[in-house]
Amino acid sequence: MKTVDRQTAWNILTKYNKEPFHLQHAETVEGVMKWFADSLGYQEDRDYWGVVGLLHDVDFELYPEQHCLKAPELLRENGVGDDVIHSIVSHGYGLTVEVKPEHIMEKILYATDELTGLIWATALMRPSKSVDDLEVKSVKKKFKTLNFAAGCSRDVIKKGAEMLGWELDELIDKTIQAMRSAPKN
Repeated sequence: MKTVDRQTAWNILTKYNKEPFHLQHAETVEGVMKWFADSLGYQEDRDYWGVVGLLHDVDFELYPEQHCLKAPELLRENGVGDDVIHSIVSHGYGLTVEVKPEHIMEKILYATDELTGLIWATALMRPSKSVDDLEVKSVKKKFKTLNFAAGCSRDVIKKGAEMLGWELDELIDKTIQAMRSAPKN
């Protein structure tokens, strides 16, 4: 798999994204993707998985209505290859694009992108404001409260777990573990 290096990816991301929340989310998803690469036996593709996670929302801040539709243009203009572009665009499957996640890495991105938002929102409600002491049952409780973190699609999270052949609890647990290992900003 061909990829751009992390610094180049960061430069591309920050060319189109300035909001600290978006940058933090990108770094969170990058860390989650690297953790899954390591834990699922894809260590040799770890950097690729990380770059895909870092760049997955490259178009969201400037073009929210064209999310995953504008990304290919922005990424190609910056020398990003079609393999990375396909992986990034696939996380918009069924929402804005019909590019289906095929590789396990794409399914992980699809499943965890929304979930990381829900997990962070849940963690921020806790006294510690951290994922370090967060439990699956707390996230599940908030998952069932549809007006909590309403922007995090429960349907996408459930479909992602199904794509992976995992129970929802397993996906939540692994994503919490991944977020614990990601660098804290």
